[in-house]
Amino acid sequence: MRTTRELLSEYAVIIVTGGSAGIGKAFIEHVTRLNSRVVICNLSRRKPDGFLSQLNLRHVPVDLSDAGALAGAAATVLALLNGDMPLGKIMLVNNSGFGGYGRSDEQTRADQVEMIDLNVRAVVDLTARLLPALKAHGGAVVNIASTAAFQPTPFMATYGATKAFVLHWSLALGEDLRGSGVEVLAVCPGPTSTEFFKRAGLKQGAVTDNWGQTSEEVVAEALRALARGRRQVVTGWKNRLVAAVASRLPKPLAARVGVAVLAKFRMSRVAAPAASASAGPGPDGPGGVV
Repeated sequence: MRTTRELLSEYAVIIVTGGSAGIGKAFIEHVTRLNSRVVICNLSRRKPDGFLSQLNLRHVPVDLSDAGALAGAAATVLALLNGDMPLGKIMLVNNSGFGGYGRSDEQTRADQVEMIDLNVRAVVDLTARLLPALKAHGGAVVNIASTAAFQPTPFMATYGATKAFVLHWSLALGEDLRGSGVEVLAVCPGPTSTEFFKRAGLKQGAVTDNWGQTSEEVVAEALRALARGRRQVVTGWKNRLVAAVASRLPKPLAARVGVAVLAKFRMSRVAAPAASASAGPGPDGPGGVV
């Protein structure tokens, strides 16, 4: 069984969306600690800061919810891949996404449509544009889904549905690509300490230490799962338990349970000015999920 370090030694290029914060940034940091020679392509509105400026980083500024901008960014990445790049596998990490908290009729139509554009359309579009290069070199597609994918999520209806798409599409894509040299992994974190909750309209502290994980913990589990050839990983044993129970409930019952759980955030943990707050993607999307 390969170790994570052995896995990453096979890769020459890692392409990450939303790498300026949260899970995306943790991917960049974790990967480069284990393989300092890997070339990182970050696709986001904002360039990662801190020590990342000293890495072998190619930043491609882009709003991935804009189809035209995504096409241009993909062309830039393909030009880099066809240029003077080291030989090795390519990994695409589809991480960018955002959510909003509140009843569907309280969130704006524009926010919900943009959420679908970023969380769903951009994932499919970017993967399709880069897939020929991945098949030519070998590699992996890592898609950040969520434990929200396993049941209906009232108060976060559109967000949960986008993550259900990402999960099921990833599993089907993995079968489509079986034997092609490209692995596909769906990563399903639970509450993660990122900018997600603030941008979704929730107070700081909405993720408790008892349930939440750090971005670094999520990334470490994801890479271990990829090294073992897994197609899906729910990170954290508590999240695995919740996902297992939720996925076995009849969907109408799961929705009723979901509204009872998520309504508690509405009553006590929603940031001012109102429970209907929802968040756009900000600089690059949150890089975190719930």
